[in-house]
Amino acid sequence: MGDQPESASFRVLFESALQAYEKTTGISLAEHPLAIQLQSCHSIESMTALVQDQASAFNEFREKDRVTKSVKNTLSILTKLSATASLGDAVGLVCRKSPDGVLHRHI
Repeated sequence: MGDQPESASFRVLFESALQAYEKTTGISLAEHPLAIQLQSCHSIESMTALVQDQASAFNEFREKDRVTKSVKNTLSILTKLSATASLGDAVGLVCRKSPDGVLHRHI
């Protein structure tokens, strides 16, 4: 019977975590779409397949997020460069100006 205080303590912590989740997300964990899907699983294999599908979808999301972050970082840098450099200096990055003032593109 020594496990009852630990069990009660765990239950209090678990209930507190459930309430915090609901407060943060606005949805009870029991009503979460993944929880509902898990309730329809009747074997370890079906649960494993569901969790693997979720992990795969999350990895795809992370990859898309990395691309988006890279694009945002690149655009941020280019925006800062264009704001700080004069147009003539910026053109000088891709064009060479000859002594007579004619711009020549680097190809």
